[in-house]
Amino acid sequence: MSYQQEKQLAIAAVTAAAKLCEQVRRERGSLAMKKPDRSPVTVADFGAQAVICQALGSAFPDDPIVAEENSAFLRSPAKIDQLALVTNYVQTQVSGATTEHVTTWIDRGNGTVASRYWTLDPIDGTKGYVRGDQYAIALALVEEGELKLGVLGCPALAVDPTQPNGQQGVIFVAVKDQGTTIIPLNGGEPQPIHITNADEVASQRLIESVEAEHGNVAVQKAVVQDVGLIAPSLRLDSMAKYGVVARGEAALYIRLPFPISSEKRQNIWDHAAGTIVLEEAGGRVTDMYGKSLDFACGVKLFNNQGIIASNGVIHDAVLAAVAERLKD
Repeated sequence: MSYQQEKQLAIAAVTAAAKLCEQVRRERGSLAMKKPDRSPVTVADFGAQAVICQALGSAFPDDPIVAEENSAFLRSPAKIDQLALVTNYVQTQVSGATTEHVTTWIDRGNGTVASRYWTLDPIDGTKGYVRGDQYAIALALVEEGELKLGVLGCPALAVDPTQPNGQQGVIFVAVKDQGTTIIPLNGGEPQPIHITNADEVASQRLIESVEAEHGNVAVQKAVVQDVGLIAPSLRLDSMAKYGVVARGEAALYIRLPFPISSEKRQNIWDHAAGTIVLEEAGGRVTDMYGKSLDFACGVKLFNNQGIIASNGVIHDAVLAAVAERLKD
């Protein structure tokens, strides 16, 4: 299949969600709230999920969507003002939206993994979004456990990495066996990208999370030294890290569990879109044992532990270094 209909719909939906997120941030900061588990969520998270789920539900009504948020938090009487704000922002992208529409669209994202499904993180890197830094809107299509399409919107990422004060906002688009392209968020022709500078010194660096608790810092640092990455590392919020590796600005993103024997597993929506974007650009993504990520077993990567995402060239060396460190 060419997945042209799915691709165009996903690009349009992620673009609309990105515009909503940027409007919220421009006009009101982040409007951050705390969920019951104390993790942050914003008006933009809910608005982006509503916009994307509305578009997917209209075009592909039989496809389940597995997304991060649900509307129970917003339905609380104490959050009536926040629900009204979410609705107002959704109306900027979907005319005629009501509060009931919005909560229904959000909850369309409460589907389950099936033979064909979409997985969505409306804002990956919410803490980065709140700080005014990097974040990503991540949407992927999975069939029979295999990633078929990924659209990764990065509204704060530079279109041209050599011009840090230039145009901001890109969308990475990947289709299985069709490569990865990058599109300026504000319009422009898609440009294919492929990891071509893997041997350049400037690209020989790690890209890591801003939040130290997202990984096993000590082991990760040791692995990087073992592999010989010499350039100072980049620190970046969100799945935008996959896009940065895909276009050759870094060699490796590694996320090992802490402690290393931890039974905690990653959510599928935190890695699906980024994985196919990087793989179709010529990179490689596995868990810390070299196994491909399994998107068929539920809302978490239950069959995988740790994440290694690389330019492909150094991947086997990283796996070998991790294996040695696991012996300690």
